[in-house]
Amino acid sequence: MLSRRNFIKWTMIAGGSLFLPTFQIKTSNAMDFKGWYMPEEGEPHTRTWLAFIASRDIWSRKQIPEVQRNLATIAKTIATYEPVSMLVRKQDMGRAKELIGGPNDHNYPIELIEFDMNDLWIRDTGPIFVVNGKGQKSAVNFNFNGWGEDQDYELDAKVADFVAKKAGVSIVRSSVVMEGGCFEVDGQGTAIMTESCILNDNRNPGKSKKEVEDELKKVLGLRKIIWLKGIKGRDITDGHTDFYARFARPGVLVVSRDSDKSSYDYRVTRENIDILKASTDADGNPFEMIILDTPWDINSTYGTKSFAAGYVGYYACNGAIVMQKFGDKKADRVAREKIAKAFPHHRIEQISIDGIASGGGSIHCATQQEPKA
Repeated sequence: MLSRRNFIKWTMIAGGSLFLPTFQIKTSNAMDFKGWYMPEEGEPHTRTWLAFIASRDIWSRKQIPEVQRNLATIAKTIATYEPVSMLVRKQDMGRAKELIGGPNDHNYPIELIEFDMNDLWIRDTGPIFVVNGKGQKSAVNFNFNGWGEDQDYELDAKVADFVAKKAGVSIVRSSVVMEGGCFEVDGQGTAIMTESCILNDNRNPGKSKKEVEDELKKVLGLRKIIWLKGIKGRDITDGHTDFYARFARPGVLVVSRDSDKSSYDYRVTRENIDILKASTDADGNPFEMIILDTPWDINSTYGTKSFAAGYVGYYACNGAIVMQKFGDKKADRVAREKIAKAFPHHRIEQISIDGIASGGGSIHCATQQEPKA
């Protein structure tokens, strides 16, 4: 286990020269998944993974320095509570070191690992870690395809396997194509997913809902999937679940409600609430729901076309919730109070990441937890 206040590891590991032991790579049909499951995000972590990148191919000149600052802020905030491993392109390593700071700035180490990528969304490009309760851990690769071929992903398609190998775990290739932001689990057999994202021909052509459900129940240890309708084509993700509804813990949901009647999400978020009110978990229990209204005022400095304004994109690390603030003082305060109610045993860290938000993402989108086995 990485110790506190030791040092920051400036690890310069080139993808082509990295020595790694031989790992098993299996298809999901070749692995016995009995007893394996994906833990709920709030369960103890080994570390958090991030990706430090803001490519000129995707981000504007104005956005890039702010996105880099935002990623460093997220990493440093999380490193107060647990170790962080961050993928960094060779050309960005100097800037990453500059923004991360010195060895005495963090309770836990921040490891910088050289690796080439297309974009920063490691929630979607990274692997999904599963455990079996016997001290074993594996990583599921869900075949990232650029959100349905909407963005270049040749490099991002390699992230999941690379992270799994760095974590020292075996890799399982699912037969389903999807991203980590597509779904939420409670760690006890229940998941929430969006049809518009997963049951979409740009990801899983020709697959029936039953075929998809059977595969996901197997590899994630699920007994019940609650489907939100979502919405296709309005954003690059086709409506990720983690923008709409999250598990605070089994039985408790944090759900977004759009405040703007002119937004397409005004209707979508209310449909989500109706579906979840009528649903139960895998054991037949109804949900307690904590509803977070979206902010009215946002920072338009870095663009508003794709701006993701919502509070459910928080990240649960060891002992803390890292959540966003948007500059809408009333909405920020109310959201913080409600998140504190949802997580009574966690500290609440509220940070501004308007650069990342201007690209349509959240803290959750930029992080990927590695649970303890």
